[in-house]
Amino acid sequence: MVAAILAGAAVAAAAYAGKYGLEAWQAFKLRPVRPRMRKFYEGGFQATMNRREAALILGVRESVAAEKVKEAHRRVMVANHPDAGGSHYLASKINEAKDMMLGKTKNSGSAF
Repeated sequence: MVAAILAGAAVAAAAYAGKYGLEAWQAFKLRPVRPRMRKFYEGGFQATMNRREAALILGVRESVAAEKVKEAHRRVMVANHPDAGGSHYLASKINEAKDMMLGKTKNSGSAF
């Protein structure tokens, strides 16, 4: 008698778990699709670049290793290089951001 009750409870629990699992799967399939692409800094540059703005331009954290800064600089520069149809202004801001993050800047501002 007890074994039959336990078996019935186990079947009922499995049925409820299956029902909620199917509902969760259907909700997962209907969720809005979000692009997996990283968003880069959209602009609105300050008159004098600071470390926060430089990190946003390169898409890194403010406290990051020099090699990660160089990798990020290369990635962003490839996408915005003047020889590949990019802007000279953006290229200068990207270079300024790299210099700021590597500590090579004198805070003189952009050439533009």
